[in-house]
Amino acid sequence: CSSVEDIPYSTVGRIPPDDPSLYYSRRTFGRDQVILRGSLLTSGTPPFCTIRLRPTPSVRTLTMPPLLAAGLATCLLLPSPSLAFAPSVPRVPRVLSPLLAETAASSEVRAPAEEIQRRRNLAIISHPDSGKTTMTEKLLLYGGAIQQAGAVRQKADQRSTSSDFMEMEVERGISVSSTVMTFDYDGLRFNILDTPGHQDFSEDTYRALAAADNAVMLLDAAKGLEPQTRKLFEVARMRGLPLFTFVNKMDRPALSPYDIMDQIEEEFGLETHPIFWPIGDGDRFRGVLDRTTDVVHFFQKSSTRGGKAIQREVPLDDVDAVRELVDDPELFDKLYEDHELLEGLLPELDMERVMAADQSPLFFGSAMNNFGVQLFLDKFMAMGTSPAMREALVGDSKDKAEETAVEPGDDEFSGFVFKTQANLDPKHRDRLAFVRIVSGTYTRGLKVGHSRSKNNKRYNLAQAQLLFGQDRETLDVAYPGDIIGINNPGNFAIGDTLYTGSTRVAFPGIPSFSPEKFAYIRNPNPATYKSFQKGIDQLLQEGAVQSLRQRNDDGGGPLILAAVGQLQFEVVEARLKNEYGVDSDMEAIGYTLARWADGGWEAVDRADKEGKLFGIMIVQDQWGRPVLLFRNDWKAQAVQEEEKYLELVPWSYPPQIE
Repeated sequence: CSSVEDIPYSTVGRIPPDDPSLYYSRRTFGRDQVILRGSLLTSGTPPFCTIRLRPTPSVRTLTMPPLLAAGLATCLLLPSPSLAFAPSVPRVPRVLSPLLAETAASSEVRAPAEEIQRRRNLAIISHPDSGKTTMTEKLLLYGGAIQQAGAVRQKADQRSTSSDFMEMEVERGISVSSTVMTFDYDGLRFNILDTPGHQDFSEDTYRALAAADNAVMLLDAAKGLEPQTRKLFEVARMRGLPLFTFVNKMDRPALSPYDIMDQIEEEFGLETHPIFWPIGDGDRFRGVLDRTTDVVHFFQKSSTRGGKAIQREVPLDDVDAVRELVDDPELFDKLYEDHELLEGLLPELDMERVMAADQSPLFFGSAMNNFGVQLFLDKFMAMGTSPAMREALVGDSKDKAEETAVEPGDDEFSGFVFKTQANLDPKHRDRLAFVRIVSGTYTRGLKVGHSRSKNNKRYNLAQAQLLFGQDRETLDVAYPGDIIGINNPGNFAIGDTLYTGSTRVAFPGIPSFSPEKFAYIRNPNPATYKSFQKGIDQLLQEGAVQSLRQRNDDGGGPLILAAVGQLQFEVVEARLKNEYGVDSDMEAIGYTLARWADGGWEAVDRADKEGKLFGIMIVQDQWGRPVLLFRNDWKAQAVQEEEKYLELVPWSYPPQIE
């Protein structure tokens, strides 16, 4: 808690200027009403706070305990020059004035500081087949969320994974959609986002990263950095996420850990700091050394399939015990040599640099055999960041909106939709919007504004659901950092912002990237028109693919689907068949990339009239904005350089405020 002296009663703002942990404001209830709230209070807070105020020429002192549970302290300066409130008996007026009622309502929206601090969001990114979904399963196992870990390609006596539940995911053993799993572990609440690794679904991965506060880059120990790992790393860096690196599959022949560290530093310019250090690899993999505690963790496979590994811990300075358990003279000597070398050469772990994405904690293990997973989870609890502030446009129109930092401890509720999905429960044909809460508290029946709706329009969030793959559980309350599912009758789209308060809030939209595959889609059976149209509309709202139409087509003409990769088309066809019971015909179009013309239709018409767009297909996106389709990159580069007024870009953001 902070001590503030001689604050003029008329001053309103943040105090002291260099300490964001304490805010105060003046209120007009009675003569000496002051409201204090703590937006960041830790377990080490002293039992009492002393605030000296100057509401009148005489100085009065109030000593009181911080109210951590509510994050709000209401103080009445009474005639006595000094008054102490006992921690167990807070002083609360029996009858609230209109002002205090308003303040109490605000405190219901404002999130308690301790709830914010115990949230951890984590997105797992990797190249396909690096073990990402397996890693997710094992984190759930050690987090106590499941009793037995599933397998991506399960045998008859194995259960499927929690995160891959769609029919196509189960059949092919790949993730085609990001999934959210929420669970509590050792006092913290974790939201894990399992993302698709295949490049055809990179847009879905980008959306998941928009909702994350931390990212884990999973590497195959035998292959090191792979193409999709490089792409996803750049996305994580663009988002400014703290990046943790887990080198997986150490139970197979692997690259030297020094080689992996060199790869990451040379290609990404990212310094790594080993937290764990492996002892051997392949059949000789014995375990890991925890360099923060100098304790060696030896692993033994579980006797039950999908169960937790058996682990034994030995201090590094217990040389005889380590020698006996390593049971390999070469590995034993190398362990102590590596320890001495790392201690002498590597810079220390700097959490400020980790939070700035300039240094990455490095871990080694085997998710398939449960080696090192719980150790990583325990370390991440201490190292991972809690929900952070986010920039947003705040204002009632484009011209009046200003970029403002929205803090988790702010008074009003805000959140954004980063994903929508239909048919999570095929029996009920439901549709959910996945909302990442940025500030405030969700409570059942909360009424919110919508960034693309009129200011006075409000939506009633009658209920929200806690997400765990395909399973859901009704929530009564949720806080910043939480990811909740809300029923979506079609009002909410990817990138939308939901907020309370009278001023419109809009977080940055989630962009669409340049597609590389294009095809007309048609319904071969007129009798299934309604089901076909419903399926197409809902899949487009999910962002499964993008949609394009001919200019001025209001929906009656042929629909063009645009995708990053061919697998997206296959997913659309499979889901139309499995979830909506309709067939579809695809006809490929011979174009290979798209560019949005930010110069607008006037610029496109000028270029077309001058004959600059010969061989280029002119279409519009879902917002009616011009898009040019090119047959090759050479033609796109030539037009972009010669006709600069077109302002061609390879991505598109949805309108912030309509």
